[in-house]
Amino acid sequence: MIKACIFDCDGTLLDTLTSISYCANRALADFGFPVFDSRAYKYFVGDGAANLVRRCLKAAGDTKCSHFDEVLKRYKEYFAVDCMYEVRPYEGINELTEQLKKQGIAFAVLSNKPHEQTVKVISDTFPENTFAAVQGQMEGIPIKPAPDGALFLAKKMGALPEECLYIGDTDTDMKTGNAAGMHTVGVLWGFRERKELEENRAEFIAGCPEEILQIISENFR
Repeated sequence: MIKACIFDCDGTLLDTLTSISYCANRALADFGFPVFDSRAYKYFVGDGAANLVRRCLKAAGDTKCSHFDEVLKRYKEYFAVDCMYEVRPYEGINELTEQLKKQGIAFAVLSNKPHEQTVKVISDTFPENTFAAVQGQMEGIPIKPAPDGALFLAKKMGALPEECLYIGDTDTDMKTGNAAGMHTVGVLWGFRERKELEENRAEFIAGCPEEILQIISENFR
């Protein structure tokens, strides 16, 4: 039986690619680096702001990341202001959360986005108290794919790991869910492809949010 769902944020609940690329490109340009099409950021994101900036710098030619500290600082400054830039939930997400609530299934958010911005984009996009908990990157909780955040949220929702679905769109998410001992669902509407999700042991694949409800009803009732 599934008692709880834990959702990744970027690329799973919300289309945040434009906000991330907008802030990162501005930070890169400030220091004379080339900028990238937003589609490139599908492969830069997923492991926190520091890794995002490292990948951007290496792709821009700074292979030793000699400008890492200043670009990261500038990115965080821009993102603190513009984390909501053109952010929107994916089609079908609001209907999914409504149905999960009707079924008595608790659900939370776990993101490698800084905690303050994670809370902001969720609170600005969804009705108050939609989620049982929202957890972003912060001191004391290792970033994904470490399972600590997922296990913390499961405990907070009163569910055992095996009673949880971990839902995300990247290899990092599948590694997180598997490390936590949860059932994993890879989603195809986000930033990565089916091959990556399957190679990282996604137990289920969902092509649209509605299919998550089907996965629950067909496999855990």
